[in-house]
Amino acid sequence: MPDTVRTAASTGDYGESPEGSTGQAQQKAQDVASQAQDKAREAAGQARGRVREQVDERSTQIGEQVNSNAGDARAVADELRQQGKDTPARYVEQAAEKAEQFGGYLQNSDGDRILRDIEDFGRRNPWAVAAGGLLLGFAASRVLKASSTQRYQSSQGDFANRGNGLGDGYGARPTQLEPRA
Repeated sequence: MPDTVRTAASTGDYGESPEGSTGQAQQKAQDVASQAQDKAREAAGQARGRVREQVDERSTQIGEQVNSNAGDARAVADELRQQGKDTPARYVEQAAEKAEQFGGYLQNSDGDRILRDIEDFGRRNPWAVAAGGLLLGFAASRVLKASSTQRYQSSQGDFANRGNGLGDGYGARPTQLEPRA
């Protein structure tokens, strides 16, 4: 009788083969990875939509402000003409006209068009974009350096004002303690 009884241990049959469980695990991992990619695509799409909305909103506001400043420049040009300064008035008038064109572009263009135009400019003029990035980085480093100097100086003042009973503060010489009588 012991010869005819077969167990799962002797046949290696546990309901599924080892290759089957590995395949199922791989399939499950692929499904999870696919779901994660879908979620990432969805999040990226939402982020792009928010960026477009922000660019559209901000560009409209900036366009209105540029147009307002162009109107002020035209008033300056008129004042210069009244003073008999026609050449400077002409230059100011030309600058105001260009500003109005730019302001109108910003007001009337949607976020997609502005982003597309910026991308096109970057493709046509990669060195200009690199130079602009370099200038922005330099300006940011100067701002951070100036603010860190101010923070450092203010923190030194904070340490100097902290007393521990032995002196006037951090880095100060301790005062002579009076002997108790």
